[in-house]
Amino acid sequence: MIIKVENGCFTYKHGRRQVLDNINFEASAGDVVAILGPNGAGKTTLLRCTMGFLKWSSGRSLLESKDFRNLPGKELWKTLSYVPQAKQVSSAYTVREMVLLGRSVEIGVFSLPSKEDVRKADAVIEKLGLSRIADSKCSEISGGELQMVLIARALVSEPKVLILDEPESNLDFKNQLLVLDTITELAASGVCCIFNTHYPSHALRRANKTLMLSPGGSHLFGNTRDIITEENIEKVFGVHAVIGDIESEEKIFQDVVAVGIKADSDQTQTKGSSGSAVATVSIIVSDTSIVTDVNSILHRYSKYIIGRMGMPYKKAGFNMINIFLDAPVTEIRALTDKLNLLPEISVKTTYGKELNQHR
Repeated sequence: MIIKVENGCFTYKHGRRQVLDNINFEASAGDVVAILGPNGAGKTTLLRCTMGFLKWSSGRSLLESKDFRNLPGKELWKTLSYVPQAKQVSSAYTVREMVLLGRSVEIGVFSLPSKEDVRKADAVIEKLGLSRIADSKCSEISGGELQMVLIARALVSEPKVLILDEPESNLDFKNQLLVLDTITELAASGVCCIFNTHYPSHALRRANKTLMLSPGGSHLFGNTRDIITEENIEKVFGVHAVIGDIESEEKIFQDVVAVGIKADSDQTQTKGSSGSAVATVSIIVSDTSIVTDVNSILHRYSKYIIGRMGMPYKKAGFNMINIFLDAPVTEIRALTDKLNLLPEISVKTTYGKELNQHR
């Protein structure tokens, strides 16, 4: 399943400012695409144009090479589900009834939901932690709870493409994590997920592709690690940011921290990640069956490896490996990312100073 936007431009009628300018991006089955940008950059407008709710001033949206404008509604919504931003509703529907509406493309006009429809709705309700409010009216729950209900309604239709408009914006930490984990799981099962977000760190940790929108409609699109850089964040958001590593007991996670607002006259050059560094990658493998996969990944980076130490710990069934590298920072990060995608593995990377100044 491929969704694509070609040369998308949009200006509101009688508007003086172009909102979107020659947008191009695509997403395939299993992709997670983050659309990132400041307020007013056109993120929601982009989603609405992509799905045909708004008409492109020029350009087009394609679903499996078919123009969205030529797709029958039933065919489109059997494939795609959309989660809008939650707004308080006056609906008399209960949470369970609202979620069941997501099965409407499978239910005939004069038919009632089947037992299987109800079972699937209840399963999604339980998965997203909504069981305690399943019989509450949607008009009587909080904005954060309503956001989770709208996500459940989208998931119960079992879409091949899921589009979400700022799905984490009204949620607490726990529910943000629940939504992000759900997106990750869906992508792993082959669903194409596209979501708007205000959080660069969410895009950095969850999306393999990122579309970064600037006010005025220009954009950057590509692999997330190539797009979300300190320099690009400064240009698009107008803030000085630091992208760094946060260590847990098992892994290292990347985060983005804004450290200051950029003045219009500020000409400070942001340190990039184009230099080289020495680094140690420490790996603990708790499933010996994937050691071959680990070695296969390491072999691809053999030209950067300056040393290696490995030791099996038979008593616990672990394998411990330390890799020493002299490599471009981008390559070290790419290696770490590839290793982190393997199951039953813990990976930490420790960097020395960048070496460009010594070469």
